[in-house]
Amino acid sequence: MTWSLLDELTSATGRRAELAWAEATRAQGILTSLQASGVRVDVDQEWALRFGLDVIDLRLLEIAAAAQLSPPAHLLLSLLAGDKVPALPTVALALELAGCDPADPDRQLQVTSWSPLVRYGLLSIDGNEALGTRRLRLPDRVADQLRGSDLPAPDITSLLTESVPVRTVGTDRLASAMASGEKFVWVHAPVGSAAGSMVAAACRMIGSPPIAADLRRIPVQGQDTEVDIARPDPQRVTAVVRQLVLEANLAGAPLVLVNGEIALPALSDLQRTCAVPVVLVSHRRWDPVLSSRLPYLSEASRLSVDERDALWDRLLPGLQVSREVAALRLDPDQMVEVGRDATRSAHLDNVPTPSTAHLQSAARRFGRGRHSGGPGVGLEDLVLPAYPRSEVARLLGWARYRDEVLAQGPVQGKGGKGTGICALFAGGPGTGKTLAAHVVADSLGMDLMQVDLSSVVSKYIGESEKNLEKVFTEAETLNAVLFFDEADSLFGSRSTVKDAHDKYANQETAYLLQRMESFDGLTILATNLRGNLDPAFARRLHFIITFPDPDAQTRARLWAGHLAVVAALDPQDPIDTDALGVGVELAGGDIRNVVLSATYDAVAQGEHLGMRHLAAALTREFGKLGRRVPSLGWYGKPVGQHLSPSQQPPVRATSGRSQS
Repeated sequence: MTWSLLDELTSATGRRAELAWAEATRAQGILTSLQASGVRVDVDQEWALRFGLDVIDLRLLEIAAAAQLSPPAHLLLSLLAGDKVPALPTVALALELAGCDPADPDRQLQVTSWSPLVRYGLLSIDGNEALGTRRLRLPDRVADQLRGSDLPAPDITSLLTESVPVRTVGTDRLASAMASGEKFVWVHAPVGSAAGSMVAAACRMIGSPPIAADLRRIPVQGQDTEVDIARPDPQRVTAVVRQLVLEANLAGAPLVLVNGEIALPALSDLQRTCAVPVVLVSHRRWDPVLSSRLPYLSEASRLSVDERDALWDRLLPGLQVSREVAALRLDPDQMVEVGRDATRSAHLDNVPTPSTAHLQSAARRFGRGRHSGGPGVGLEDLVLPAYPRSEVARLLGWARYRDEVLAQGPVQGKGGKGTGICALFAGGPGTGKTLAAHVVADSLGMDLMQVDLSSVVSKYIGESEKNLEKVFTEAETLNAVLFFDEADSLFGSRSTVKDAHDKYANQETAYLLQRMESFDGLTILATNLRGNLDPAFARRLHFIITFPDPDAQTRARLWAGHLAVVAALDPQDPIDTDALGVGVELAGGDIRNVVLSATYDAVAQGEHLGMRHLAAALTREFGKLGRRVPSLGWYGKPVGQHLSPSQQPPVRATSGRSQS
């Protein structure tokens, strides 16, 4: 700049007759020191073009910068303002030093909230007094930038992210829109799409690397729930967005906000204060009621299987990509993190290359972290008769080859039909429905999102539908398997309307029918009573798999499978699993309970597990179920004789196996 701040300060000092002689003498000494030391503050001329600043704006900015970057100038400006202690310059003083009349209304507009300096966050006006007596303050981040520091504010460092540029369908069109001056962009990002990578590639094409932040990382107060992930406070969101906008403004880089729906409380502020292109990436579609200004709308596409294979080959050279890995619906950024985590796990296991299991385990960490299956379970852990087991395997095949099928066209149908897969697991308690759901999730490398019905169903009208919408939305966002246990309580048959309760219960069922139609993920419903489900759900179910009570051969396999994990068995008291399969009619869940109980008893008694422990546990289990204890003649004496009379459980007179 050709304008000299020191010359203006000297002239202003002479004009201030109200300064006492001592203060004037002191000010003259400060000016002499400033001139001797060569202190000068220059404002980047690029800002004039980027923010539309005129020469007065630049002078005001330089005055505010001098007050905060130069201690002598700060003291001098305090003296000129008539302050008895060091203080920031007033608006009137700054306008006078900039060569303007402080009472000129047009010049006063240059320090209001709509002026470029204040609007873009380059300058703050502190105080509630008359405008002329308010103080000019340079925000700390702007001051750091003028000092030569490009480091972002600490509050937003943890939010910053960097996407892998991938040129996909829509990248060229997005780059053209941004290059032509489009400042507001909304990118719809379905699960598994390469939205962030597409935006990064478009910014690279226009020669402007973006500043990207994931708003999901904003700290929140309170616990997450099964229904919804806790949202940050709107005021906190607004403050964070302002910091991100300022960072992008200073850098002159496009601002990319991932999970952009979180920024909606600050949308108007965002549009008003951002001097650079801003791109919001969201799993939601744009809602016209959000703003009267229609953004440029872009649809991010999913990576094809071939594109994912190629990217895996770039990330992990030499990896033999299996069908299970290729089917993982991950975006490129997640693939990078999954590959890094899987490689670390492989090194800890002394394996040179990550295996499919390593990659699937790493992929599940992108869920909610609520995977409750413990160690991963696979199809081999599912003990079922041949037909239901083959149906579970066919369900896995559908999930793995879904992208190839959908790439052929809208084979799922048109008119809002979703691309999701829905399965019903029907059978009695303990027949393996929940385990099968875990097998499906683990085999696909996905998290199992089990819906807590107590947090969904509400007595208030309309609340259940809102809670269910959150469930479906979160499942789509997190790419999780959505599991409704005891589904008949939610998906029950509609009835004749006799009162208001019937009316609103039918509305909930109708909503579920519509929402399942458009769902894009994998849904599993489990029920003990298939007949209680509304018949209209059958059309929306791609699989109906019946889990029968196990036959003798299946029960023997269940006994053997559960006993195989016990550390030590008593060779003096052997366990005949074939005989147990024939003589004890229990479901798989009950067999697990018996083995667990017997193992605890054996350890407590300091013994190896034997048939005597199983016999005692069987007696307790049958008593718990309210069924008569069978006689195991092949074991030498009835099961109940292994307990003393005081240990005998009461037997309720019931017929058949309890279905509760």
